[in-house]
Amino acid sequence: MQTDWLYIGLFLVVAVIFAGAPLIIAGLLSPRKPNPIKSSTYECGIETVGETWVQFKAQYYIFALTFLIFDVEIVFLFPWAVAFDQLTLFGVLSGVLFVFILFAELLAAWRKGVLEWV
Repeated sequence: MQTDWLYIGLFLVVAVIFAGAPLIIAGLLSPRKPNPIKSSTYECGIETVGETWVQFKAQYYIFALTFLIFDVEIVFLFPWAVAFDQLTLFGVLSGVLFVFILFAELLAAWRKGVLEWV
């Protein structure tokens, strides 16, 4: 039992090392030659005109997150639909419940006006 936790701990340590080592090595070995031109804000190589820090509406992000949530949930429904003829009654009812929850989320988002593109 304790060896199982040892493997999990070792896996987490190795995962942190594999994720952090490239960042640390790149930070140590990368050249640092800052100047005002490199630090200036630009977009597509063109000099900006006016205020460079523009605040976007949060509704765009909420719209994108709503799309992402429904997209991921459809990915979960695909295996259920493929194996539909082999499922027991419990499997079918759990899939129907999942679709009902999806529909309830869609109605809640619609009522809040998240799906309105302004």
